Amino acid sequence: MALVQPVSTDPAVPIDVDRVRRVHLLGIGGTGMAAFAGLLHAAGYEATGSDEGVYPPMSELLAAWKLKVYPGYRPENLDDAKPDLVVVGNVIRRVNPEATAVRERALPYLSFPQTLGELFLARRQPIVVAGTHGKTTTSALLTHLLASAGRDPGALIGGVSLDLGGNFRVGAGRPFVVEGDEYDTAYFDKGPKFLHYRPEVAVLTSVEFDHADIYRDLPHYESAFARFVALLPAGGHLAVSAAYPNAIELSRSAACHVETYGLTAGDLRAEDLAFDSRGSHFTAVRRGERLGRFTLGVFGRHNVENALGAASACLRLGLSPEEIGAGLASFRGVRRRQQLLGEPGGVAVVDDFAHHPTAVRETIAAVRARFPGRRLLAAFEPRSNTSRRSFHQGEYAKAFAGAALALVATPHRAAQVAEGERLDPEKLAADIAATGTPARHLPDADAILAALAKEARPGDVVLVMSNGAFGALPTRLLEALAGR
Repeated sequence: MALVQPVSTDPAVPIDVDRVRRVHLLGIGGTGMAAFAGLLHAAGYEATGSDEGVYPPMSELLAAWKLKVYPGYRPENLDDAKPDLVVVGNVIRRVNPEATAVRERALPYLSFPQTLGELFLARRQPIVVAGTHGKTTTSALLTHLLASAGRDPGALIGGVSLDLGGNFRVGAGRPFVVEGDEYDTAYFDKGPKFLHYRPEVAVLTSVEFDHADIYRDLPHYESAFARFVALLPAGGHLAVSAAYPNAIELSRSAACHVETYGLTAGDLRAEDLAFDSRGSHFTAVRRGERLGRFTLGVFGRHNVENALGAASACLRLGLSPEEIGAGLASFRGVRRRQQLLGEPGGVAVVDDFAHHPTAVRETIAAVRARFPGRRLLAAFEPRSNTSRRSFHQGEYAKAFAGAALALVATPHRAAQVAEGERLDPEKLAADIAATGTPARHLPDADAILAALAKEARPGDVVLVMSNGAFGALPTRLLEALAGR
């Protein structure tokens, strides 16, 4: 019997995780929760869930897996599901009627990260990727490297891997790759998700201020990663990006072996970078030893850094440079990370998740390297809880260098942010223009669509950047360009 005490602000029922077969997820329609439901289903658990609105692509995936999804949050859902365990997503508030019924009935419940830790990671070798940028791509790449080398890893990733055709993998091997999110866990557990992931091997890609809705400032944000680093055992391994001095400083307290990586500094370096239509090319050098000349099937200096972090972890896990090189060359990337959706009328439309100023800058540079000599039009929606705020206003102004035109939307649900704390899109457009990049503020996706349909000409590249739907701008733009 493996009794687990939930992390909770309320008295909670200890759970015998070995006897759990039926799992009910509150907030099943979220990207992470739906993926976790799929992982549970693939591992043989009977998964059900509740949500107020489930939309494509998550609704389509849940339907394909034939999982029962209850519309709305109601106590009666629990009567029908009869769960051994309820998983509470971080969108659920304490006053949620179904969550209230869970407590009143003394049903066993855990957060999604704690459940992942107990049901999957406790019996595997967790490899956790943490950091402000690059978590999804690095996690997907690590999974692909291990799978292509025959290690049969498990995985749970925050985006859709084009190699997996999804964002989870059960696997039968020891390694289990997890994208380690620093956002909070549940209404009853306000700590970062990654504190539940039991890392034995970890990659720390970057540390820059983010999630302004839950972290006060950079030191508060860094404190979460300090707690994460402290989890690594003495026999573990931490790969940390040399491009971030504060990440290096955080790694100094690690009990385990630390290996730095980077393009210009670090124990593991990339030299002689080159880019062409096949991707990114570099020579990997580890503490003076040449490991080989590698080709990475995606573009950009930041993705070469991601590849170095993944390679450091894989070398620690016993992969040879030859196995790593083969996996890097065949990696196809992640959906919504520099994803080329089509080229109607000779205009390439690229969709990307970039929302932090560093990600915007690096994505523009990577897309220019992928499409040399072509004019780049960039559309940006400030949508995340940090990008909607003025914290990075100055950094955004410098992030659009290399674009021929920048179109900035009004922040998503701007009224939810106090006026004095809100990003000013008109000022941002003016500040971008002052750096030499023509820029305009337009109110929404409809206005940006009309502008792009008018401005784009054959040979151009349109880069759409948002961590949300952006009014379905990428797909609507494809249709508008095809219909011209």
